[in-house]
Amino acid sequence: MPETIDPVIGLIGGSGLYDIEGLEDREWRRVETPWGDPSDLLLFGRLAGVRCVFLPRHGRGHPTPPSELNYRANIDALKRSGVTDVISLSAVGSLREDLPPGHFVIVDQFIDRSFARVKSFFGSGCVAHVSVAHPVCPRIGDALEASARGLGLPVTRGGTYLVMEGPQFSTKAESELYRQWGCSVIGMTNMPEAKLAREAELCYATVAMVTDFDCWHPDHDHVTVDQVVKVLLGNADKAKALVRSVVPELGKPRGLCPAGCDRALDHAIITAPEKRDPALLAKLDAVAGRLLRA
Repeated sequence: MPETIDPVIGLIGGSGLYDIEGLEDREWRRVETPWGDPSDLLLFGRLAGVRCVFLPRHGRGHPTPPSELNYRANIDALKRSGVTDVISLSAVGSLREDLPPGHFVIVDQFIDRSFARVKSFFGSGCVAHVSVAHPVCPRIGDALEASARGLGLPVTRGGTYLVMEGPQFSTKAESELYRQWGCSVIGMTNMPEAKLAREAELCYATVAMVTDFDCWHPDHDHVTVDQVVKVLLGNADKAKALVRSVVPELGKPRGLCPAGCDRALDHAIITAPEKRDPALLAKLDAVAGRLLRA
């Protein structure tokens, strides 16, 4: 018999996302991981009967900057909580004239320019090389696009998200360089988040929400904080509507992921069993338990 999965939807984003109409059985829980503490407690609930787990990426009140996020703990906590599908919602700057503030981009590629972050669950004692050639799940992307268009949201399917280290924004020269590379949006948070989600065999997709044009744009210097805050609030309302629409679709029972996201480790671990470090294997119990317990 084909395997049937009852999806659990994980949502990573700003704290305003969790004040969502229709979320029932709400409960904040502490989830312990062998990688340390995640950004905050996780909010468990049901939306249209579908189990959901919300994670405030920076913690409620935004106390943690992008470079100091414990990305491994965040992804492990979601996996440990039974999550199968992850939607990442992220504020970004636009690198294209046709992606104005208020626009949503369902990203399909990343360029990772971060350099101060731990990027893998694996290491000495258990080496793995996971493919991230196609770093997002097209099945989730399809559902997000259909829901966004059904709601009449301004949305573009496909685009490259340039992940910078931060916390400073780009120089104008950097911004122009990223435009030459063909990047669509720029932000600070989705790497190594997407890579770790793939290592954890989670289906993952990003909705990048444009707040402003990056500094390449001639009108950038005329943008005020009030204008950015206004766009942020508008994006939050659109994001809540998108979540309410897409969760019932993603929550329907399904088979294995056609793109193989949930089997990403099948040919990735190369360390011989007798050479694997028991201490590291213990930490990998949630992330790679499917294979390590086999």
